[in-house]
Amino acid sequence: MQRRKFLKTSTGIGALRALGFTALVADGQGGESAAERTRLPGADSATKVGRPVRVVSLATKGHERPLESLVELVDAEGSRGADIIALAETWRGINDRGSEESLDGPAVTAMAALARKHHAYIVCPIDRKDGKRRFNSAVLLDRAGRVASVYNKVFPWFPEFRVSPPVEPGQTVVVHQADFGRVGFAICFDIFFNEVWEGLAEKGAELVIYPSDSSGGNLLQAHALNYHYYIVSSTHTPDCQVFDITGEEILYRRGDDINICRVTLDLDRGVYNIDSIESNNANRAKRDKLLKEHGDDVMQEKYMERDDWFVLKAKHPGVSARELARSYGLEELRDFINRSRLLIDQRRGWAFAEKVLRKPQAS
Repeated sequence: MQRRKFLKTSTGIGALRALGFTALVADGQGGESAAERTRLPGADSATKVGRPVRVVSLATKGHERPLESLVELVDAEGSRGADIIALAETWRGINDRGSEESLDGPAVTAMAALARKHHAYIVCPIDRKDGKRRFNSAVLLDRAGRVASVYNKVFPWFPEFRVSPPVEPGQTVVVHQADFGRVGFAICFDIFFNEVWEGLAEKGAELVIYPSDSSGGNLLQAHALNYHYYIVSSTHTPDCQVFDITGEEILYRRGDDINICRVTLDLDRGVYNIDSIESNNANRAKRDKLLKEHGDDVMQEKYMERDDWFVLKAKHPGVSARELARSYGLEELRDFINRSRLLIDQRRGWAFAEKVLRKPQAS
């Protein structure tokens, strides 16, 4: 049976109904029990320490998997509980044999039903048709199954220009305000281009989902180190890498045919520099005062001696380490670097990055 026809047949609909779906529409209606409609994200926040987010990376080796097989995998992982489930790049393929589909096509429709059923965000990368245009897109579905945002790959890989019609480069970086925090996206070949990753930082990303064909490796770690957000990949290797806001690798897992990786990340952790713009070691004094006055609420989780960085995290439910640190005048490292750049550029009289690092135009 052709995958595109799966959802239009009684067999396909029956198989999905057997998984508990009552509708396959992307308008937020159906496929959800009354209990699920009243279950709010963070309803048990009184028992949670920090801002934990349960992330699932789910990938298969190679593209063009049958839709029904991915539906079963996502349904099983969703039933275990998740805040966001990420699939690999264009997991239904990108080719001249009918892989294009719109936002109301079978992949997004099926994943929307699963997002509603399990009250989870789902990142569904597709070969997206938009009228006469074609994009390599990561579609974010919210907990109600609605399309929350669409990221179009800014730097497609060259074979993508050789399909008909060719894939068009995306025009902007996307960061979405989810109920758990700010989530952004980059896809495969985007890994080589710092402007994508810097743009994610400038838009306040706390977590970056990276669907890809290939693994990514050291460059992902470099981006986490430089921009201080978590990165979680989902690739057709198939593997998953998870990097901390400090750039350290939290987890790596690789499968033979199917790779499923689960991790919980605390988006309330913050990384800080010992020095401030005002004076050397100024943040040391602020940190010490914070820990002395709120030692029961906040802890220094890590001190990175060679960098003079430290990480703060909450110790009890109902406490935000980042908000407390802000109230003591502690500026997070990413903000410190951005403000330093701005102030030095002002003294110079022009923006160094815009003038000196301006890229030459292709001939």
